[in-house]
Amino acid sequence: MSVTERTLLGPGPSNPYPEATLGLAAPILGHLDPEFVAMLERTCERLRSLWGTRNPLTLPLSGTGSLGMEAAFTNTVRAGDQVVVAVNGLFGERMCEVAGRYGAHVVRVDHDWGQPVDVQRVLDAHPAPALVAAVHAETSTGVVSDIGALGRALRERSEDTLLLADCVTSLGGTPMALDEWRVDIAYSGTQKCLGVAPGLAPFTFSERAWEHRVQSPPVWYLDLGLLGAYVRGGPGGRTYHHTAPTSMVASLDAALARIEQEGMEEVAARHEAAGARLREGLREMGLELFAAEGHHLAQLTSVRVPDGVDSGKVRDRLLREYGLEIGAGVGPYAASVWRIGLMGHNARLDRAELVLAALRRVLER
Repeated sequence: MSVTERTLLGPGPSNPYPEATLGLAAPILGHLDPEFVAMLERTCERLRSLWGTRNPLTLPLSGTGSLGMEAAFTNTVRAGDQVVVAVNGLFGERMCEVAGRYGAHVVRVDHDWGQPVDVQRVLDAHPAPALVAAVHAETSTGVVSDIGALGRALRERSEDTLLLADCVTSLGGTPMALDEWRVDIAYSGTQKCLGVAPGLAPFTFSERAWEHRVQSPPVWYLDLGLLGAYVRGGPGGRTYHHTAPTSMVASLDAALARIEQEGMEEVAARHEAAGARLREGLREMGLELFAAEGHHLAQLTSVRVPDGVDSGKVRDRLLREYGLEIGAGVGPYAASVWRIGLMGHNARLDRAELVLAALRRVLER
C-alpha cells in the first residue's frame, strides 16, 4: 500500500476518493469568487441531502469536528442551563467538558463504555433540560446508538428541549434522517467516511434551534448569526464573515458528488459488508469484540487485545511490515482495545481481508 493508504485504516481518516484529491489539486479559487460561492451553495445542498434534513443553516464549518462541537454548544448554552449528556465513551466525556465551559449545569448519564445510549435513562435524567446531547457513533468504542428513538421520545415529551448529535463517524457511512429523527443540531468531520482530509466540520442547525439560539455567543468566529448571514444571505445580500478554506470545500464538494453517484444505500451496504467480514474474521481468530452485540458500528470495529499481547508492538509491526495502521483504544482502554476503521473507500471486502491476513500473521493465529 502507498504511504497515503497506510495511514488510513485506523479510526481516523479513510482513503480519500480520487475526486476529493482532485478537488484539492484544482486551481485555487478566491473565497469571494462567484464560482466558489456557487460551489459552497452546492456543497451545502449536498450536505442537506446526506444529513436527511432541509435545515437552511447547513454548512461546512472551517475547522475539524471538534470545532463543530464547540459551535453547537456556544450557540445554544447559556450560563445555568440544564444540559443532559449521554456519556458512553470519550466524545460524550468531551461534550460534558465543552458544555461546562459555557456555563451549563451538566447532568451526566453515564454508561459502560461499549454500550449504546439508554434512551429511557437519558429521558429520566432531567424533566426539562434546555439541551440533550448524545453521540450517534462513538468513535472511541465502535458502538452505534439509536438517535432516532431518542429524538422521537424527547419530542413527545417537550417541544422546548433541543437535541444535539455527534455524527463524526457516522455521516457518509450510515444513512442519516435528522429531520425524521427530530435532531436539532448535528456536526461531523470530513476525515472519516466522507474520505476528505481533516479540516472541515459539516454542521446543521434547525429552525427550532435558530429560534432558541444565543444571540451573542462568546466566540465571534462561531457565531451562527454571523455565519448564517454569510451562508444564507439576508435582505442586504450575503455578508462576508471569514476567509473560507476554498480548496477544502472543493474537496468536500467532490467527495459528496462521489457519494451521490454511488448512492448512499450502496455506500452504506459496502460499509456494512466490510465491517461484518472484519468482525467475522476477528471472531474466527478467537478475538473478543468490544462493542455491545447488536450495536457494532460497521465502519469502526473495536476488539479486545488478547491477554499477554503487547498492543503497541502489534500495531507497530502492522505499520512497519504491512503498511497498515490500526488505532489503539483510548482512556481506560488505551492498551486493551484496538479500533480498526474501514471507512469511505477503504470500506471494501478486500481491505477487510487484508487487515485480517496481516493480523493473523502478526498474532500467529
